[in-house]
Amino acid sequence: MKTKEKRLVLDAKGLDRVLTRIADEIIERNRGAGNLVLVGMVTRGVVLARRLAGKIEQSEKKAVKVGVLDVSFYRDDFRSAKKQPLVRVTDIPFSVQDRDVVMVDDVLYTGRTARAALDALMDLGRPRTVQFAVLIDRGLRELPIQADYVGKTVSTSPDEEVRVKVREEDRVDGVSLVEVEK
Repeated sequence: MKTKEKRLVLDAKGLDRVLTRIADEIIERNRGAGNLVLVGMVTRGVVLARRLAGKIEQSEKKAVKVGVLDVSFYRDDFRSAKKQPLVRVTDIPFSVQDRDVVMVDDVLYTGRTARAALDALMDLGRPRTVQFAVLIDRGLRELPIQADYVGKTVSTSPDEEVRVKVREEDRVDGVSLVEVEK
């Protein structure tokens, strides 16, 4: 499938500003970073979680642990998918028990990935709270999932996609709205 960029949603500076705001909101809501851990969803959610942790650490002068969560086997479409998912490692080298966990993803769309992440997280323990941070909320939900922290809301149609690029994976930072040409 070919894609055509419709518009730039965030450039590198805009992406950094949004992450700074989300980090500040996380600190405020949790009254600091004392009980906080971040869990990034593979792939770009992990990068964003690490950046948020850096911003929180800079502000609070306290290290924030970051884990990596792959939800491939928890997805409700796992067995019905036409192609096998690329499974990556879940690496959460700390207990989530009684912690304030912020799950981080790049785009919230149907809510299915967030639901799978909740299932995976609960298999690891019982957090005190679970919060959800996303860079982009594109709407069109299929499940009653809502993010606690949203970088930017972008109205989309089903034939559009939000493409998040991060320098750690893509050598450039930015978010674009693209049209999928069939």
